[in-house]
Order: sequence, then structure tokens, then C-alpha cells
Amino acid sequence: MNNFDYVKTTTAQEAVAKKEEAHNSFYVAGGTNLIDLWKYDIEHPEALVDISDFNVYKTIEDLGADGVRLGALVSNADTAHHPLIKERYPLLSNTILAGASAQIRNSATNGGNLLQRTRCYYFYDKVSPCNKRVPGSGCPAKEGMNRLHAILGHSEHCIATFPSDMCVALAALEAKVEVTGPKGDRTIAFEDFHTLPGDTPDIENTLGKNELITAIVLPPEGYADNYSYLKLRDRNSYAFALVSVATGMKLNAGKIEKIRIALGGVAHIPWRNKEVENFLQGKSPTPENFKQAAEMMVEGAVGFEHNSFKIEATKRALVRNCIMALDPSTQRPGAKPSL
Repeated sequence: MNNFDYVKTTTAQEAVAKKEEAHNSFYVAGGTNLIDLWKYDIEHPEALVDISDFNVYKTIEDLGADGVRLGALVSNADTAHHPLIKERYPLLSNTILAGASAQIRNSATNGGNLLQRTRCYYFYDKVSPCNKRVPGSGCPAKEGMNRLHAILGHSEHCIATFPSDMCVALAALEAKVEVTGPKGDRTIAFEDFHTLPGDTPDIENTLGKNELITAIVLPPEGYADNYSYLKLRDRNSYAFALVSVATGMKLNAGKIEKIRIALGGVAHIPWRNKEVENFLQGKSPTPENFKQAAEMMVEGAVGFEHNSFKIEATKRALVRNCIMALDPSTQRPGAKPSL
């Protein structure tokens, strides 16, 4: 571990100013992923700006008709078990509990969850080329071990996937991200927060330099009556998704009035396809319609030697998850907490 400076700050404005002073500095709260990256010799912070005492960002606020605001520093565990989230956003609660372990969820924060890095083997292997870690060095995952990797939205430069479970639900819920930084406050639509790899896989989101996430705002619609999260993984605890699906659905007179579907484990971002959602809206919630939607969802998907199974797995998971959303009590183990 390299030597580094440490400063504990008391306000967001102070934190932003301190971070601007130091080269290669990091905000730190839960620190769960940063410590991993440090141990793997991937990151070498020269300064840590501690924001963990900002109580103003440790609350979950009922905004009434405008939804709910999740403080960026609320832990994943406290968010998942909060009565307001369990009642109005059970999809989010279940999705958080399907990720990581109880110990990590107790430390990891909501803001940090949005910024966790890929679990691509080559990204963490310091002796391997990796365009995400060292731009221009190559992507051995394309011809190597790529079981966990992307089938949608990848580029010739990177086929890594985004690992978060929580963010799959936030994509389906159409959340917004509140940030502050050197140029003031702004709000980012969740669908605009994470970015596809393209020619710059080292750039993973649209945060500006030294900007700090302060909150996540959930819209009023939480799909509390019809929702489901399904996570396909190699083991039932402490494993990242091979394929996951978050579905929120609103029914009216036997038809789908509104539906949102997001995928995890298949792309560089939580993956949505609005054409699929538009196709289903106004139709009956039948397996046949869900199967057509599933075919549309994987249109253009390209797998590699070890992950082509994900194309068929995605179709089956989408259909099964939409059916489970009709009666959330039928959710299968993929929505149960990781221990």
C-alpha cells in the first residue's frame, strides 16, 4: 500500500474543495470496493477525503407525491430494510438484498454502489492488458475467459459488465442522481449516469471531475403490487449475476398499463430497451407476449466463447420474471437475500 494523505471533512463544499487540492484523490465512505482495488494494486490514492460523517446524507426522506430521496451515505442494508422502501419500493429492497453479503451491505453506501467497478478478471489482473485499466493496452477477455462478460452494448475495446444489483432496480424505477461539485448542484437521469464502453471504456459514468453524489431520488411509481427480481448466478450467495432481470409492472383492467424492465450482468450498464417496454404496454400479460418481448430484448446480442449461453438465459429469465411479477409472492430464490 502506498503512502497517502487523509482528511476528514464536515460538509460537501469542504470535501469538494479538498478533493480539488490533491492529485489522484478519492472520496471515501464505505470504501468496500476502493479497498479491493487498492489491494489489487489497481488504484493508488494519494489522498482520501473522508465524507462518512455527513449526517445530512444519511437519511431517507419521504417527498410525498414527488417520491423518496435516498441519502447517498445511507448503507445498502439500511435502505433495503427501511419500512418506506419495503412498502413502496419492494423491488429495490429485494434487489439490494440479492447482492453482496450482509457484512458488505452494512458498510456499502448508496452512492458508492453506483460507482463500483467491473469484476472482469483481466481488469483485476495487473499483468494483463486491459483497456479499462490502461487505455490502448488491449482486451484479452474477448478471446479469454469471458463467462461473466457482456452480450449487449460491448465494443471492440471492452466487453466488461457492470456488477451492481441495486442499480438494475434503480434503472427499472427510473431514478435520478443528485450530485454536487465545483460548478454547483445538478441532477442526472439514471439512464444517463452509466456509459457504454465505446472507445473509452475507462470512462464509466457522466460524473464531472470531483463531483460528489449526494442522493438518489426515486419517482412516485414504485410498482409495489407487481414486481420481481430474478438473479441467475453460479451460487446462491456472494456471487455476481450472470444474468439478472428487474421488472416493475402496472396493470389496469387486465392489460399492462406500464412496464419497466432492466437487465444486469449482460452489459457495461444496467440495460433497458424502451422499444420492448413500449411493445408490452397495452397488451395482455401473457407468456406469449413476454416471449416476443424477450426476443426483442436480445436482438443484436453477440456472445463470446464462454458466455453465449447468456442470450438464451436472458430470454428465459425475462419471461419467468415477468410472470413472477404478476404475483410477487411467487418470486424464486433469485430474489432472496445473499447471506
